[in-house]
Amino acid sequence: TAISSKSSLKQPVRQKQESFPVLEMTCAACATSVESMLKSTAGVQDATVNFANQTALVSYDPDVVKPADLQTSVRSIGYDIVVDVEDPQAVHEAAKQENYTKLKRRTIWALILSLPVAILGMFFMNLPYGNYVSMILSAIVIFYLGRSYFFTAWKQAKYRQVNMDTLVALSTGIAFLFSAFNTVYPEFWHQRGLHAHVYFEAAALIIAFISLGKLLEEKAKSKTSGAIKKLMGLQPSTVLSVVDGSEKVTPIDQVTVGS
Repeated sequence: TAISSKSSLKQPVRQKQESFPVLEMTCAACATSVESMLKSTAGVQDATVNFANQTALVSYDPDVVKPADLQTSVRSIGYDIVVDVEDPQAVHEAAKQENYTKLKRRTIWALILSLPVAILGMFFMNLPYGNYVSMILSAIVIFYLGRSYFFTAWKQAKYRQVNMDTLVALSTGIAFLFSAFNTVYPEFWHQRGLHAHVYFEAAALIIAFISLGKLLEEKAKSKTSGAIKKLMGLQPSTVLSVVDGSEKVTPIDQVTVGS
């Protein structure tokens, strides 16, 4: 029986390449996580995430996956991409500015509340109820002002991935819980001839200083982005050429190499 040659031919896979602004990335490991998640999404042939300019270049089959599906996939691990808007760069800039404002507010309050915790922990260790005051203030810093670290770490853990937020959440969370246990039940160690140490100031200051570092990083990236845009604005929009003694003005986007 003759087999039709058409049955042996595979339908060509459609491919569309598109760039999406990425939100909420704070480190190179974040870019790796987003890239890995995009590549594992059905219908995506390839994906490259650039942490420097906060964008993702995705090659995908539009018959299998839509931009909204890519967004849902990225959101599941604590990040986001801008899709289905007229001006994605404007949305990206607005989101970055909003994130910077929130980060600045959280950082200021974290530093303010961490200061008395550090003073109590270093100079007034034996102050009555000092540990309880430190526990309350550090709980606000760690679990309220620093809650984003724990949310992102949990989303990463669900996909067996880790990043800097995982380290921050583990170190501060364990230090706080250990210190809280020693504050409420110091007899556990006293019965064993040991002192019940607490580390509230270390946990609170880690959140405060990392938030400060992120704030400075965001400010530096904003200045760098502004400088790059100014340089791009210096690019000429037209090319003046002289052909057989006559001048010709051509838009730069219509110029071809060798013409």
